Amino acid sequence: MSWNTRYLPPDPNQWRGRDDIPPNSCFFHIVQPLNLLDHKFIEPKIPSFALIGFRCDEGIKRNHGRIGAAEGPAAIRHALSKLPIQKQNITCYDAGSITCADGELEEAQHELGAAIEYLLDHDLCPIVIGGGHELAWGHYQGIARKHPRKNLGIVNFDAHFDMRPMLPNNLGSSGTPFLQIAKSHESAGKRFDYNVIGIQHAGNIRQLFDTARLYDTKIILADELHQGQQQKVVDFVDRIIDQNEILYMSICLDVFSAAYAPGVSASQPLGLEPWDVIPFVRLLAASGKVISCDIAELCPRYDVDQRTAKLAANLIYEFIHHYHHPSQPW
Repeated sequence: MSWNTRYLPPDPNQWRGRDDIPPNSCFFHIVQPLNLLDHKFIEPKIPSFALIGFRCDEGIKRNHGRIGAAEGPAAIRHALSKLPIQKQNITCYDAGSITCADGELEEAQHELGAAIEYLLDHDLCPIVIGGGHELAWGHYQGIARKHPRKNLGIVNFDAHFDMRPMLPNNLGSSGTPFLQIAKSHESAGKRFDYNVIGIQHAGNIRQLFDTARLYDTKIILADELHQGQQQKVVDFVDRIIDQNEILYMSICLDVFSAAYAPGVSASQPLGLEPWDVIPFVRLLAASGKVISCDIAELCPRYDVDQRTAKLAANLIYEFIHHYHHPSQPW
């Protein structure tokens, strides 16, 4: 395993909290640094998680969005550090960050994929914190290398399909990752099971709905959740769990209303409420099939009272506290 200069080791100073509470009460107490440059690894307990940042604005810049998501990983760590730990059998590492400060997005995505594969090899559940949603293409590369033959279900909570056409010279952006994944499956002759919860008609041009249909993308519209059709979503998620061996869960923070998530690249006035999403994050986490997840598009410079960062941290809290590892007894 080799790492280049795009890798930044974890900074323990990002994990700080009150000194007047008992030990092992909060995330800042339990998160351990994991420097991937050391090549030293202690066999983790089950379940174990590894946070890895993707400090990148390049994909959003290429997609003509509001930049600033490169600051997202630090803001999520800061918000998560103060949240409590309710379970005592959790191991959580901070595995540092992959950076993209030179515009070479494809190299940074490849590097992220290598880091994901390494973490999965060591039986850790990666949690990628971004960074633009271009992180999904890098994240997927690591999953695909680790599990090339398993049926993979992808669940994306997002207002957008992120299946825009590729840019000139076949370059990607924050708007293209799931098209890139679809084409990768197509070229390999593999089934593509892509599922998006929170899609908005006002957030996607008609041609993107056509692209989604072309690749048999299954969707739940934001409208359906606003209208109280939760049971439809339960059935939707249950089907994904039942029909796949492993799952990859992605959350784009712009799926939420700007009232809850103002600090994103493309804010949504008609987005979802947190409690539209949390029950399904819990359901997926408890399935025993989610092997990796990410949270994308936190843009702290546009946040208000750290609302978006705190929401992201709470989503990680929910995922970790409801997570079931495949090797754990029920």
